Amino acid sequence: MKITKVETFIAGNPWKNWLFTKVHTDEGITGIGEGTINAFGKTVEAAVHELQNQYLGMDPFQIERILQKMYRDVYSDGGQVHKHAVSAIEVACWDIIGKSLNVPVWKLMGGQVRQKVKAYANGWYRGPRTPENFHEKAKDVVGRGYKALKFDPFGSAYQIVDNDDESLAIDIIAAVRDAVGPSADILIEGHCRFSTSTALKFARKMEQYNPTWFEEPTPHHKIDALVEVAKASPVPIATGESLHTKYEFAELLKHDVVHILQPEPLACGGIWSCRNICDMVDAHYGVVAPHNAQGPICTAICMQIASCTPNHFIQEIFDEFNVDWEKDLLTGHHYEVVDGYIDVCHEPGLGIDLNIEEIEKHPYELGNYLPLFKDGWELREGE
Repeated sequence: MKITKVETFIAGNPWKNWLFTKVHTDEGITGIGEGTINAFGKTVEAAVHELQNQYLGMDPFQIERILQKMYRDVYSDGGQVHKHAVSAIEVACWDIIGKSLNVPVWKLMGGQVRQKVKAYANGWYRGPRTPENFHEKAKDVVGRGYKALKFDPFGSAYQIVDNDDESLAIDIIAAVRDAVGPSADILIEGHCRFSTSTALKFARKMEQYNPTWFEEPTPHHKIDALVEVAKASPVPIATGESLHTKYEFAELLKHDVVHILQPEPLACGGIWSCRNICDMVDAHYGVVAPHNAQGPICTAICMQIASCTPNHFIQEIFDEFNVDWEKDLLTGHHYEVVDGYIDVCHEPGLGIDLNIEEIEKHPYELGNYLPLFKDGWELREGE
């Protein structure tokens, strides 16, 4: 079997352009992938096509060789943009392999280890940054059956905050805890916002509300700063979505202070690379909660990983709180959250395909991205 062609498609979601791929083979089997990244949809799309000499004519079963050719052999490291382009092809290859063998991808990576996967809701708190709004929306989330939910209460904060903004953030956390009760998991998103001292100040103030984790409290570029926070924080620290190589994960893991890791499958080279990183985390007695704030194919990718990964903890899900037409972009299996869990999919490959006609109804828009340091970004209306 040989890869003969790749097509790319962009769906213009107002808060992030979703980039999808369709890889064709000479045997007529096709596979789909995703390369979505905030603010760089067209850039990743161009990279997918510019790298075509590295994968056209290759057997899609040669995952490791395709990864080497697309990433190592071009010598230049294009960071997250580069890795998202690699993932967009790698994931489609796994979809092709699964379809050709008539098995789900997880069956090729160790087999099923669970019947269902615990999910946590994200994207649910669209609206004004007030304790009242967060309280009302959080009650709706648990009313839908979710037993865990994540949110960023910090507005457009960066590095340090004034006393009023600090109090508002803590009041929002308190309002969510009050809304969901003591049993639900609340996960606090930091979006790489703070200095080390500010992060620790917030960690100590939020402790009384028993959050399951404090995510990315400091920028990911300085691992030593994150390590300093993790050592002193009374709340477990979670991170990893912004790392794009196994070497970065190895650098963080050697400190043995962060034990909730969140590899983004699209940022680290696809399904195989992400599964290998999960094993690295397991060797440090850590758990994984793969990042999933991209398009709907990324949900299918994460579910393949969750199905076969023993140290998988919990899975991020945006799908129910996205644009209404998201469910129409794909055909095949629907990954539905029921009573806080998602059942494992047993369909071949990823279990899904693209509805290209629907995708074309939602064209790319230049301003479709989340401006996380701008007031009102929570509205998710684009720039």
